[in-house]
Amino acid sequence: MPLYEHVFIARQDLSSAQAEGLIEHFTAVLSDNGGKLVEHEYWGVKTMAYKINKNRKGHYAFLKTDAPAAAVQEMERLMRLHDDVMRVMTIKVDAHPEGPSVQMQKRDERAERRERR
Repeated sequence: MPLYEHVFIARQDLSSAQAEGLIEHFTAVLSDNGGKLVEHEYWGVKTMAYKINKNRKGHYAFLKTDAPAAAVQEMERLMRLHDDVMRVMTIKVDAHPEGPSVQMQKRDERAERRERR
């Protein structure tokens, strides 16, 4: 099955538990349609570059999935209809990289990349 990465932004007035509950809800939708969640990360509340629906901040979540296209389309459709989700982005990838995403890495680990300049 194809591999996908999803990032979604939920409203800032949700609690952390409610934001993580959204991850579980969309994971259930995905598994009901024949897909599976490989890994997920909750990035927390972050400031956005511009306002979306009068919100300056949002809860960010990152999902790595292995699912058929129909399951991904259904999950995206439900995300776009959900009142708490403000933005969704899905990318098809060839392989999931090992380890945490760039957002979850420590700043010291990212500093090594800057030294090459």
